[in-house]
Amino acid sequence: MKTFHIISLFPESVESYINASIIGRAREKKLIKINQVALRQFGLGKHKVTDEPPYGGGPGMVLKVEPIYKAVKKVLAKIKKGKTRTILFSTRGKVFTNTDAKRLAKYDNIIFICGRYEGVDERVADHIADEEISIGDFVLSGGELPALVVLDAVSRQIPGVLGKNESLEEIKGSYPVYTKPAEFLIQEKGKKKKSWKVPEVLQSGNHKLIDEWRLKDQK
Repeated sequence: MKTFHIISLFPESVESYINASIIGRAREKKLIKINQVALRQFGLGKHKVTDEPPYGGGPGMVLKVEPIYKAVKKVLAKIKKGKTRTILFSTRGKVFTNTDAKRLAKYDNIIFICGRYEGVDERVADHIADEEISIGDFVLSGGELPALVVLDAVSRQIPGVLGKNESLEEIKGSYPVYTKPAEFLIQEKGKKKKSWKVPEVLQSGNHKLIDEWRLKDQK
């Protein structure tokens, strides 16, 4: 079973997503396991400090290296076998792609380090994480959303998670899809009635023509 370890200051922020839909069912079927690790428990001193102002001055707070080091060490100590990869989410990381999802699906354990505030002590990237990943050219408040994005994309590569392997978009392709009604009529006050129709070829029952149409509009 593949296990995702999410190290976060706010583990409760991912709770609803990992219990819902495809990911939730994959957990129930024991295809994946998600281990949430609360970074605060590894904080320093009486107040469990996890962040401090950066050396050299500057705005905001930075997550300290010590709590992250202890959290990762605790996770690694519980892993008995299999290949493990540790990922730090960072705006300076390599942009995540589906190729990365396939690559990471080969690991038995994936440790996600979720940053917060102004960032993470650079020694985490230099000495603890195996790689840095970004999910796009924008800034988020923390690494929890990127962790869910990567978790979802990697989980889809695991046999049985989607039910049918053909459900993978990289296999069937991405093309326009429609459902009933065949004609959706819209009547807004003072405006001409609109009609949004499903392409006739999709209603034809001719699977050869449908496949050709989908191939033409595939992205």
